Order: sequence, then structure tokens, then C-alpha cells
Amino acid sequence: MTAESSDRRRRTPEQRRARADRILDAAAELVVRWGYDKTTLDDVSRHAHVAKGTIYLHWKSREALFTALLRRERVLMLEAVRLCTAGRAEPVGDLVRRLALEMLRRPLLKALLLGDGEMLGALLRHKRTSPEAAEAMSTAFAAYLGVLREHGLVRSDLTSAEQQNVMATAFYGFFHAPALPDPFHLDIERRADLLAETVQRTLGSGRPVTPESAAQVAEATARYLDRALEIARRKLEESL
Repeated sequence: MTAESSDRRRRTPEQRRARADRILDAAAELVVRWGYDKTTLDDVSRHAHVAKGTIYLHWKSREALFTALLRRERVLMLEAVRLCTAGRAEPVGDLVRRLALEMLRRPLLKALLLGDGEMLGALLRHKRTSPEAAEAMSTAFAAYLGVLREHGLVRSDLTSAEQQNVMATAFYGFFHAPALPDPFHLDIERRADLLAETVQRTLGSGRPVTPESAAQVAEATARYLDRALEIARRKLEESL
């Protein structure tokens, strides 16, 4: 009997998942502190209080472990946004603000978005969103914008492709903009407010969400985030 089959017989799926999460928690803390290139599996095993061989019961390689870590961070980020938007009719600017703030609060996702080699090092060469996942996400966001368009909440003179290009430019520019020195420096909450206003002024029609349209917009917001979560969770399960 192999070590893996013995482990599966002794532990429930919930116990194995809890142990995997503990290992990922340790890996996250060390990568933020030291960076990917300097973090070894020996470091992770000591920090997680497990044998190094235990890590190999979950992942075949160091890269596979850290791939799972990044995928879990994406799931956690989307779950947080989904929770705080539940039942809310989110104008596009407000939704973008929530996504941006959750990204900023998660150093690993921010590093991935910015291509931060100091933190993620060699891992960046391998971690790219698959074309299929990117297309599915764009389709889901276009459906959300389509509902807003039906209710007159976004401009109708822009195509879906133009709307998504404007949103992506503002969103990624928000992260890539250099930090300004005092007295021009702003805290992240204020910067996120300005991002939301920029997107809303550019894409919005100027009409407020009415009581009549609120339910449909809330449902569209939930569908978009549920689809994003479905994709993220599927990718994470492939890594566990």
C-alpha cells in the first residue's frame, strides 16, 4: 500500500482539505515574507508543522503547490465580493470598486496582476489565465453589462467590446499607476472611490437604479460573480 492510499484510508476528504489549507496558509505567509524563489518546500513543511512528504500527498511539485495557492486566493477574493454584494443591485462602478479593493487586500493576487517578480519570481513564467477561462469571464461580464443596458444604466452608444476595453483599461491602470509622493498620495479606499467614479462616469448612463430594475440588476450581479466563482473553483479543484 502506498503512502497516498494509506493516507486516503485514514483521513476523510474534509480532513485532507483542512490539511491542504493549512499548508497553503503557511506557503502564503512565507511567499509574502520572502518571495517565491526563496521559499522552499522544507520551509513550508516546517511552518505548516507537517512532514515534507505530506506535501507530496497533495501536490506533485513545488510549482503545483504554489499554483494551488494562487488559485485559492482568487476563489477567496471572489467569495468575499459575492458575500458583500448579495442581494444588491451593483452599478458597474461599485462592482469594480469592490473587486479592486479585494485584490488590493490580497498581496499575492496583487503581485500576480502586477507581474511582481520580487514576490512571485519564476512562478510568473508559468501562471497565465487560460484563453478559455478568459473568454468565459468576458462573456459573463458582458451578460452583466447587457442587463444594465436593458435598464438604461449604461451607455448604449458603446459596443460590449468597447465597454469591456474601457473597464479593463481603468481597472488595470488603477493597479499599475505608480505610487505618488506626498502630498499627492491617497489611501486605497479613496483611490478605489475614484476608480469607481471613473468607470461609472465613462460607462454609466447617468440614470440611477430604480426600484423596478433593482431586482434584475441584483440577479445579474449575482450571476456574473457566481460564474466567476464557478470557473475559479474548478481551477482550484484541479490543483487539490
